[in-house]
Amino acid sequence: MLDRLLGTYLIEQGMLTKTQLSEVYKLQDSHRAKLGVIAVAEKLMTIAQAEQVNTLQATMDRKFGDIAVDKGYLSENQVSRLLELQCNSYLAFLQAVVDMGILGMEQLETAEKDYQAARGFTESDMAALKSGDVEKCVPIFLQTDNPQCRAMFAMGVKSMYRLVDTHIYIGRSYTARSIKDEVLGYQKFHGDQSAVVAVSGKYEDVQRMAVHYTNEEFIETREDALDAVCELINCINGLYATEESRKDIRIELEPPNFMVSFSEASGDEIIVLPVYICGSEIKFLLTISKDLKVTS
Repeated sequence: MLDRLLGTYLIEQGMLTKTQLSEVYKLQDSHRAKLGVIAVAEKLMTIAQAEQVNTLQATMDRKFGDIAVDKGYLSENQVSRLLELQCNSYLAFLQAVVDMGILGMEQLETAEKDYQAARGFTESDMAALKSGDVEKCVPIFLQTDNPQCRAMFAMGVKSMYRLVDTHIYIGRSYTARSIKDEVLGYQKFHGDQSAVVAVSGKYEDVQRMAVHYTNEEFIETREDALDAVCELINCINGLYATEESRKDIRIELEPPNFMVSFSEASGDEIIVLPVYICGSEIKFLLTISKDLKVTS
């Protein structure tokens, strides 16, 4: 998740253009990060040590890890750990930026620290974001300690990651009493727990998400797009209800609904989580033990 968050930050700071970032993401998806970049990012080696090993690699037929161990920069266990991290999307992102010659590791390290300070993230927050573990990342952005709320948002974002877009990222949650958007899909459930889960946004953004979810190139009407989104919401809530049933908590899902045009969705407290998915922004909405009133 941090690859998308930092990428957006780099654009905001004028360190990357949108075109450059798009090319970085393409390269990121096709390459694994090199051990030197990972070692520096993990603070196991300095930039100077990594550059020295890279220089030695150019003159001898040996692996980076073997040379680093011989030089005393890394242990065998640390090399094994770095090899496991080569599939990490954030490290692959750093590697792509460096390989394209846009920014160096020192600049990226500084940008990462500046981003952390600007957003007020702790070291443990940054570790979670770098790991890409959705369940660890979601609570960082939630302005609530309610365990049901946290579990439901985690299930929602995790499901979108698995079913729609593996490059999903999110913004800080906030509360509202009303939401006005072009389209809305929602589902209520009741039983031992009550809630309303909804997705809203501009039609073109919701449509783009629906296309990725259904793997269909064309979704011609607003009804088709919202029907697909309702299917996704039903899947999210179904997975959540299944998890809760293991704790002997009974949840009954009502049929999902959608509005192709509505003037307002209102409630005593709507928790809104901005979700950036498929190159678009949608709102993931949740009300706990409160009803969501939709007026057209």
